[in-house]
Amino acid sequence: MSEAINVAKIFGEDVFNDTVMQERLPKKVYKDLKKTIEEGKELDLATADVIAHEMKEWAIEKGATHYTHWFQPLTGVTAEKHDSFISAPLPNGKVLMSFSGKELIKGEPDASSFPSGGLRATFEARGYTAWDCTSPAFVRHDAAGATLCIPTAFCSYKGEALDQKTPLLRSMQAISEQSLRLLRLFGNTTSKKVTPSVGPEQEYFLVDAEKFLQRKDLIYTGRTLFGAMPPKGQELDDHYFGTIRQRIAGFMKDVNEELWKVGVTSKTQHNEVAPAQHELAPIYAECNVALDHNHIIMQTLKRVACQHGMKCLLHEKPFAGVNGSGKHDNWSLTTDDGKNLLEPGKTPHENIQFLLVLTCILKAVDRHADLLRESAADPGNDHRLGANEAPPAIISVFLGEQLEDVLEQLISTGEATHSLKGGKLQTGVDTLPDLAKDATDRNRTSPFAFTGNKFEFRMVGSRDSISGPNVVLNTIVAEAFSEACDVLEKADNFDEAVHDLIKQYATEHQRVVFNGNGYSDAWVEEAEKRGLPNIRSMVEAIPALTTEKAVSMFEKFKVFTKAELESRAEIKFESYAKAINIEARTMIDMASKQIIPAIIKYTKDLADTVVAVKEAGADASVQAELLTEVSGLLAETKKALEALKVVTDQAAAMGEGEDQARFYHFDVVPAMEALRTPVDTLEMIVDKEAWPMPSYGDLIFEV
Repeated sequence: MSEAINVAKIFGEDVFNDTVMQERLPKKVYKDLKKTIEEGKELDLATADVIAHEMKEWAIEKGATHYTHWFQPLTGVTAEKHDSFISAPLPNGKVLMSFSGKELIKGEPDASSFPSGGLRATFEARGYTAWDCTSPAFVRHDAAGATLCIPTAFCSYKGEALDQKTPLLRSMQAISEQSLRLLRLFGNTTSKKVTPSVGPEQEYFLVDAEKFLQRKDLIYTGRTLFGAMPPKGQELDDHYFGTIRQRIAGFMKDVNEELWKVGVTSKTQHNEVAPAQHELAPIYAECNVALDHNHIIMQTLKRVACQHGMKCLLHEKPFAGVNGSGKHDNWSLTTDDGKNLLEPGKTPHENIQFLLVLTCILKAVDRHADLLRESAADPGNDHRLGANEAPPAIISVFLGEQLEDVLEQLISTGEATHSLKGGKLQTGVDTLPDLAKDATDRNRTSPFAFTGNKFEFRMVGSRDSISGPNVVLNTIVAEAFSEACDVLEKADNFDEAVHDLIKQYATEHQRVVFNGNGYSDAWVEEAEKRGLPNIRSMVEAIPALTTEKAVSMFEKFKVFTKAELESRAEIKFESYAKAINIEARTMIDMASKQIIPAIIKYTKDLADTVVAVKEAGADASVQAELLTEVSGLLAETKKALEALKVVTDQAAAMGEGEDQARFYHFDVVPAMEALRTPVDTLEMIVDKEAWPMPSYGDLIFEV
């Protein structure tokens, strides 16, 4: 048995958190830092020097030899450059360990080496990382030893955001300012800040490392490009919430311990729907902290999996035919004194502030559905969204029976007079208690669902940064709040004006409310009648970033400039094209060097068998029929392979940009599917011993 863990004792032990700061920093320095964190007051260099010294001393006690500015460039992953604490040698041959306030506050990685979408020329190398003091520093322990990680933003020499963190912080500032305007109208004079709180659920697959290394597609692309379904998939629903296998349980235990030590509130773990699929969910945190924590979670899952002889797959669709992985982004708005703006209370029809917040969000989602869809756009998500495992590519809002009923009252009669009650759930078993039942069921097919006191944005891809979706959510809601406040601040009669505004927003944007089955074909037809956009792919979603509507909004709230939006669109088109190019060339490599040679060898064995059986005077018709079938599929595979080579070369020869990305999507991707079809059929026919790589069954059931 492993040693028992005292979670309360180890939690946050490697975090330079508020408790550590209070213990180690002089009172004035601590107060100045808290003011910076809570009010945005600038730190002077002398104060930063004291903080840096104490942070260094604390980190060294934890075994740290290096520090790094840990940031999130537009690559989709984090980046870091490690510097040791040592400074110039002393005359006695010893070395001084130092860390200055300047080194804490500012770093200088090479900005030209990261994606900038034209914001920076190759020769313009200077960029800055700036300490995000609202997200605590931590010490990470791994094979490199112990490293002090300082969460930072990353900007160019001219101030453009080159990362995921900077726009998120800007959007948090925007939503706070507009939320406070709204709260003041309702008489709240005490709240000083409103923060978006986020709890991102993380889905992932685990496979055996030895089998992973036999699959070039998993190594290069993170997903299987070939693969036939085994006799059993997920149809029995027996894996979901099932007993966790011991090998997986040991992995989860180590993941939890690693996360708890660096202050990540890992709360929930369970088996997901597909075999070999699992989920981890933390408790809510402030938006930018939740962003950092989610990156820590993804990195920890991968690192600990390797230690257990496994590989963690974060791709949205690593296996065709079984559920892919998403990342449900649970979003709410909370004041600094603990009030949740999305808490409806027991009688939501009487909660006027909540109804205004709710209808503003409906307005925001309806007006900017294209931006929300784009925020979840990813090459892997193209395989997932719209299938019967994930929300459709159509943005709609699930409110549930209670709130939908309140809105219908407002729309039809002008006022809401009652709210549906939850009642009791009677189990019919004397020894079981009757349970209090919520007034509203849940809907797992909705992309944007109200779930009690928060919205759950279910479209986000499992390996994606949660920055993009939350930047969009924060900004579009800030815009809706701002427009509502513009009206209400000028109103002669506030009560009448807010009542009229709630009814107006509910009426004008009711088309986006849908409580039914989002997986059904009927909903696709209904959504089209309502005029809701159905954006099916990443390349079709990206242009939403640079519409006049989007540019105007983001610039108004100082979240993005037009140039920053255009750069992000350019980067996304390029990254899509590069991702599909890698997948196509991996398929070409596997088909040419592994699959076709293996099938040729198998057909030779079959042909030899046919000859030998005939010479023995027996009936060889079955063997001959099988040989004919395999040879036909081999010819089909070779033809599809050559076609894929042609279109992939055509795509690569095009200039980078939207046209190239669209060619990859509409021409290369279908050619990849055309190659996969005969290969997957062959896998079901060819002797398993002759097949050159582990099968789906080997990967998802043998871990």
